[in-house]
Amino acid sequence: MGRRVTVRVPATTANVGSGFDCIGIALDLYDDLSLTLLDDPRELSIEVFGEGAGSVPLDERHLVVSSLLTGLEAWGVARPGMALACRNRIPHSRGLGSSAAAIVGGLALAWGIAHPGEPLDLAELTRISSRLEGHPDNAGAAVWGGAILAWFTTDEVRLIQLDVPDALATRVWIPEFEVPTAGARAVLPDSVPRADAVAQAIASSALPLALERRHDLLLKATGDLLHQSYRASLMPQSWDLMNRLRADGVPAAISGAGPAVFAIGTAEQIRVADECGHEGFVRLGLGLGAGVQLRCSD
Repeated sequence: MGRRVTVRVPATTANVGSGFDCIGIALDLYDDLSLTLLDDPRELSIEVFGEGAGSVPLDERHLVVSSLLTGLEAWGVARPGMALACRNRIPHSRGLGSSAAAIVGGLALAWGIAHPGEPLDLAELTRISSRLEGHPDNAGAAVWGGAILAWFTTDEVRLIQLDVPDALATRVWIPEFEVPTAGARAVLPDSVPRADAVAQAIASSALPLALERRHDLLLKATGDLLHQSYRASLMPQSWDLMNRLRADGVPAAISGAGPAVFAIGTAEQIRVADECGHEGFVRLGLGLGAGVQLRCSD
């Protein structure tokens, strides 16, 4: 067959402090996936370069492949033979949406096989990827790009794109150590004090407005009482860096389930962030990223 499908999919940061499980932002950091279709449907080869090389499975358990197969089944297409090459730049188990990127990327590859030459159906990708990933904030941001507000209803995913201006800049600080998402979820309590819930409701209500127009509200709106403090013992260096940034007036949060630290703010706030000590972290200056991109060729 020889037809090739390529996909670029962004890293994402979720929560942004108070927007727990509902606010996501795509970042300018991408995994590139290249799939060559083969004649024999039994053939499957996987190469991984960069993040995850030597540690992820190289069979149907690979998250890109399993998501691709789910997409083919959903769209009623028989499995072809496949040679997959993954060039990964998104760190794993750091709270930067590597799993969401793999799921969205695999589904986008499946769309390219099932609907060659047709534009991606972003709503369909959002629906399936959110169910597979479990969190529409990460999955939705990877699909659409930019900043989004997303949530599950009984039978669908609702998503609103936020109009975040170029005047805001982002930073990510990435430590060497990992924190698996399952472990970070396990330490969250089943209930929180009423006062904390009320304060969180106020902050999360203000967060979309702060991101779009009222940048003076960003520091307060990115405050959190539902999840970050309960995870502090799993990532004390990240917890310390986030609190030092916030004490200096920088709207900073733990990225997703951590341990990366994310900040979004005005040029002055990011200048202050750059001057803060962050030993043991790799600092990346990023912008709001584009969503998943698909290209098919013969």
